[in-house]
Amino acid sequence: MPKKGTKSKKQADDVPDQQENKLPDYLELQRTRVVCNADAPIHTQGFQYSGAFAAMGVDNSVSVEKFCKNFKIDVKRLTEDDMEFDMIGVDASIANAFRRILISEVPTMAIEKIFMADNTSVIADEVLSHRLGLIPLDADPRLFDYISENDVPNERNTIVFKLHVSCQKGSQRITVKSGELEWLPEGSQLSMASPAQSGDKQKTFTSFSQSQKEILQKPLGVKFENITIARLGPGQSIELEAHAVKGVGKVHAKWSPVATAWYRMLPEVVILEQIEGDEAEELVKKCPVNVFDIEDLGNGGKRAVVAKPRACTLCRECVMGPSGEKIQLRRVRDHFIFTIESTGALPPEVLFTEAVKILEEKCEKVISELS
Repeated sequence: MPKKGTKSKKQADDVPDQQENKLPDYLELQRTRVVCNADAPIHTQGFQYSGAFAAMGVDNSVSVEKFCKNFKIDVKRLTEDDMEFDMIGVDASIANAFRRILISEVPTMAIEKIFMADNTSVIADEVLSHRLGLIPLDADPRLFDYISENDVPNERNTIVFKLHVSCQKGSQRITVKSGELEWLPEGSQLSMASPAQSGDKQKTFTSFSQSQKEILQKPLGVKFENITIARLGPGQSIELEAHAVKGVGKVHAKWSPVATAWYRMLPEVVILEQIEGDEAEELVKKCPVNVFDIEDLGNGGKRAVVAKPRACTLCRECVMGPSGEKIQLRRVRDHFIFTIESTGALPPEVLFTEAVKILEEKCEKVISELS
């Protein structure tokens, strides 16, 4: 028999779980939404303090369990070059960390050194070299190593391309395209100096021990073959060798793997009071991205409804004018629409996976230094 004042196991199991305390609606709105008024947004400051709502019995702390429960990735669009997905259940700092890593810390291959043998075009050597460096290469950077100042260029850290184009005298002007860059899997073909003796081996700018065809599954080249490099007139020519190495965007923008990576909070459009008749039609015409639509009520009646809230660009035209007080524009604080546009070196889904790995390495480094 249980002691007086205690409950048996059966009685304890019969007691229903206590419901978790909830915030009042106005505080929950401040905690989870950014309200965009006609003049300026409000509730932009987040509640990071774990005890912000302790007086109401609400735990605002961050834990691994809460994160795993709320975090979600929902892919909305995926093509060869771009990707749009929803990142749900994270703070803006995490979304911004992924954006910054994608732009500046995910490595790619890009042309770094140009060995100019001949250039009689109107483009200066420095300008031509800069244009070549910005051409996206179809090469997986995960298959190559970084190269330092003391390293010798070899098949594991350097890709060599050759460009030799000329315009014959008496012919029309020609356009030099990126597709005319020729991959040299055996390494450099330009000699650094003349051999001391006739039997000596020619010394080049790279030291390949084997052909890159033997270690790579597919041939290397440029991602887009129709990028204009230069225009040559009659009698002009370009002969050069380009060496591509592995790098990151924070060193130079040519190594950035994305054309852009950006995010925005999920829009939420709420109609506080019904908008009917001519006022509803005026509201539909006012929105430039067709967020609103007309619903037929029968007997000639009609009212405005929210049809495509995700398309809202926050122009705030709908909250201006007579019907502005009947509409509220919001942004969900922990729901981000993330867009990645790849330059072509890696697919966008692979870029995001690599960004996650880099952020994981950063977290592990901080934990190891603190422990």
